[in-house]
Parts: sequence; C-alpha cells; structure tokens
Amino acid sequence: MSVWKNILSNLPEVEGPSQKFLSFKEKLKWTLIVLIIFYILGLMPLFGLGVNALQRFETLSIILGAEFGSIISLGIGPIVTASIILQLLNGSGILKFDLTQPEGKKTFQGTQKLLSIFFIIFEAAIYVLMGGLSPPAEFKGMPIYTELQLVLIFQLFLGGIMILFMDEVVSKWGFGSGISLFIAAGVSKGIFVQAFNWLPGPTGLAGVTYSAGAVPALFQSLIAGDPTTAGIMLATLLSTVLVFVLAVYAQSMKVEIPLSFGMVRGHGIRWPLSFMYTSNIPVILVAALIANFQLLGGFLQNVGFPILGRFSEATQQPISGFVYWLQSPNIIRSIIEQHTLFIGAPQYLQALFYIAFLMAGSMVFSIFWVQTAGMDARSQAKQMMASGLQIPGFRRDERVLERLLNRYIWPLTIMGGISVGLLAGIADITGTLSRGTGILLTVMIVYKLYEDISKQHMMDMNPMMRKFIGA
Repeated sequence: MSVWKNILSNLPEVEGPSQKFLSFKEKLKWTLIVLIIFYILGLMPLFGLGVNALQRFETLSIILGAEFGSIISLGIGPIVTASIILQLLNGSGILKFDLTQPEGKKTFQGTQKLLSIFFIIFEAAIYVLMGGLSPPAEFKGMPIYTELQLVLIFQLFLGGIMILFMDEVVSKWGFGSGISLFIAAGVSKGIFVQAFNWLPGPTGLAGVTYSAGAVPALFQSLIAGDPTTAGIMLATLLSTVLVFVLAVYAQSMKVEIPLSFGMVRGHGIRWPLSFMYTSNIPVILVAALIANFQLLGGFLQNVGFPILGRFSEATQQPISGFVYWLQSPNIIRSIIEQHTLFIGAPQYLQALFYIAFLMAGSMVFSIFWVQTAGMDARSQAKQMMASGLQIPGFRRDERVLERLLNRYIWPLTIMGGISVGLLAGIADITGTLSRGTGILLTVMIVYKLYEDISKQHMMDMNPMMRKFIGA
C-alpha cells in the first residue's frame, strides 16, 4: 500500500496557485490560453496518417471534445472513461475511497489520473492497431508501416497527456473544468459551421446543391422552390432554439433553503440548490459511454467479431445490434421527408430506447457523482456550518442540517438526472444543429460558466463577500 501511495504522490501534476484567491483577470487569462491551445491542437494533423476511419464518428467526436485525425483525436475520452470506471468501482464497494477526508480525496484523484494515463495509452493503441487511424495502405506489409503505427500512437499519447494537463490547468487556474470547456468549444465551433457555412454541401431532395450551412441553405431552397429542404432547415434551426430555451429554463430552476447566521441575529441568506443538481456531468458520462460502445462496435466489426452490431459500408452508420439502438434517429426530418407522421414503428421504438437509455444512465451517474464529488448532504452541511450558517429556529447542529438537506438533495439528484437525460434525448431526435446532446451540454456549461464569472466579480468587488465564502 505504501508503494501505491508513493506512485500516486509522485505523479506529475499542475501546481496550484500559491495564493488562495485568484483574480478574475488571472482566471480569464488562463482559460483563454488553454482554449486557444485546444483550437490550435485540433488543427494539427497526425504525421503519417493515411486512413481516418473514425470520420464516421464525427458527431461523437463533438461529445468527446476531440478532432479525429488531429493530435487530439482522443479528446476527453480517456479522462471520462477513467472517471466512469472509478465511480462504478467506488459505488459498488469494490474499491473504497473515504472522500470525506483530504487523504481519501487525494488518493481518489491520483488513482483517476493514473487510470486516465492508462486509457490514453490503451485507446491510442486501439485507434491505430484496429485501423481507426492507420498509416497509408500502400506501406502495409513493409517495416515502415509498423514504425508509422508507433509514431501515430506516440502522437496520440502526447495529445492525450496535453488534454489531461490542460484540464488540470483550467480546474486550478481558470473557470470551471477543462472537460466542460473542451466540449463547449467543440460544439460551438460545430454549431457556427453548420449554421453559416456557405460552401457547397450535399445535393438537396430536388436535385439542387445547397450550401452546407442551414441558414444559407434555407434561403437557397426557398428561392429554388424546394419546400421539403426548406422545411428541414427551418425545423433544424427552430429545434436548436427550442433546446436552448428549455436548457436555460431547466438550468435556472432552483430550490432555495433559508439559512441564518448563527453569530448575527436577524441576518440570513437563501442557499440555492439547482434542479439540475449534478449539472451536465451525468449526460457527459452517458454520452462518453455510448461513444465507447460505438467505437468498440466498429472496431469489432473490422476484425470480424460484430457482437455489438453491424455498420453500413456505404454510410458507416449502425444498422443492427446494440449499437443501432444506441443511435438517435432524426424523427423530425423523417416526418418532413415522408410528409406523414406514420414513418414506421422501428424509428419510434429506436427513439424511445435511446431516450430511456439516456434517462436511466443519467440517473445512475448522477447518484454516483453526488457520492464521489462531495455534493452529498453531509458534505454540504459541513460547508454550511463552516460558513457560520444554521437553520432558523433550530439549534446549531450538523446532523439537523444534514437531515434537512437530505429531503432535497436526493430528489433533486434523481429527478435532475432523469430530466437532463430526457432533454438530451429530445434534443438528439429533433435533429438540431451539430449534436443535440452537445448543444444541451454547451448551454449548461456556458450557464455554469456565467455563474462562476458572476461569483468571481462579486468576490473581486466586495471583500466582505470574499471573506464570507472563505477565499
């Protein structure tokens, strides 16, 4: 055990700030620096890359904060996968971390980092050796082919390590977390490109080639007298706006618990508990899980063992098996194209299964996240007591505060997880710009970032507020 702790304590890490309070400008500076580096890395192609079979998973690359074919092809996948496995092991009791103690939290974080490094190496090898990102086919059978494979694996490893440490930089020096920032950055770029790209896209239903962006294609299809394509583009834009509105509304819902200052009579505050108590974390974990199933299914088919399902050779989309049911159909597009609500039972069943999987998975991961991230009633009660807060009319006792919080936190954890999964599923089947799940995540990430920035401004402007929060 001492050897294991020595390994964890000697892992490389980003040193945190020496001062307890970082100014708004300092946090903004490091957040922007990491964001710029992320975009630059996404434009750096892999040296020696010949075949990019992962292009068929482009929609999943947005969820993973990845750019397949670039040095950051792994994205946040290894980090999120390590988090999923560690939470499952901790939640099931196979591994036990005392997250109420600093030593337990440090061990948990060290184990997660070590597991992330393992998955960076593992996924890099899988991507290359299974043919997802492989050298040019003309070199196959030659010694240089193996050498190029090793070069590709090293580049993917290097990009994965950079993402890992950039996430640490954002967590310690910037706003929010790097995982959320990378997802928001990738989705925002995708939305902008798919909304306003004027370059020629696929041929429309009337045989006319329109722009790839929805906005120019909408006007072009109206001019060309193509109501079907115009309806699809309009529905895409309206669905995107609707998802934005629903996500902002859900994110703004809160339960406020009245608390008073024990040392100052007559003064108190309302402690907010968001309806989406675990924010976007559960649906990120579920989306990453689905992405791993899709990637694994494609690789298994390539090696002749399609146990998770088969993919179409023409469109590279799942056509059977478990991976087929984990793909969201575009219900609205099908209705507009076929001019009827009766588009076939299989598509509706696929949509229901997909939404149900997202809801169930988000609920489970929401429960695990509360238990491992210090968001349970006991941790919140300790934080409130440390701030000098108590329930009005009750004696100052942590157990009383914990019992009160348990009435709210567990229902919010379960209902919030189910609701965020439902919203993500609705967003996906309505065919929004980019990936519906990604848009929902981006709205929630940006909203949370807005709250962090507002809180930072309050702390910058008011020394008493900074003292109250304990910074």
